[in-house]
Amino acid sequence: MSESSEGGPPATGSLAGQTCLVTGASRGIGHGIAEDLGAHGAEVVVNYRSSRNEAESVVDAIESAGGAAIAAQTDVSVKAEVEAMRDRVHEAFGPVDVVVNNAGITVDKPFDEMTREDWDAVIDVNLGGVFNVTKTFYDDVCEAQDGRLINISSVVGQQGNYGQANYATTKAGLFGFTRTLALEMASTGSTANCIAPGFVATDMLDEVPKRVQEKILREIPLDRFATIEDVAPIVRFVASQESSYMTGQVLGVNGGMEW
Repeated sequence: MSESSEGGPPATGSLAGQTCLVTGASRGIGHGIAEDLGAHGAEVVVNYRSSRNEAESVVDAIESAGGAAIAAQTDVSVKAEVEAMRDRVHEAFGPVDVVVNNAGITVDKPFDEMTREDWDAVIDVNLGGVFNVTKTFYDDVCEAQDGRLINISSVVGQQGNYGQANYATTKAGLFGFTRTLALEMASTGSTANCIAPGFVATDMLDEVPKRVQEKILREIPLDRFATIEDVAPIVRFVASQESSYMTGQVLGVNGGMEW
């Protein structure tokens, strides 16, 4: 466990001795979360579906900073693959203490153009993947000394968003899932919380037309989009021992947007 230079108590926010699984960790917010957790002492499982090179670069960055990490290719919508990932993680690090459900996809279309296939594709990953990962690692988290389930939602789940009926539904669904799991896990001392970022400057936002970005920006009181560095430390706090009396909560990291 990390100590001060004078051999004092562990540094605030230290995650030394904790194993953290971050799904969808090869790019965007997940990338930043994984690196930040690793920089604060956690052993990190960098889950990815298809971006192998990006995932390995996250692992390299964590290891270069003195941390420990592995990349784990898994489609979270396939339960058998998630269970195989659990076996690999247990072999490398032992049980998981912190699960960060971050993996998600978008298939954006106005509802009158959205097909059932478009709907199911997003539901299968954004909610089905959360079920698979949480179910598979549930015992690990509940048996951990400071077990943490952290679900990454979105302000879109609170406000809705044009062309994102499927995505908004999945992100809103995480609120009820988190609250229920918080109640069910409470007797174990482990917690479940949800973080709902606003619009974050990532590749996903870059794909939004500039005129739409400008409209969104006018709705943000802090007058800027979030950065990954705005979100990752919040996840780290929730993952740490310092958040031990907080559970069942939705933390909005959205620059003051109303919802």
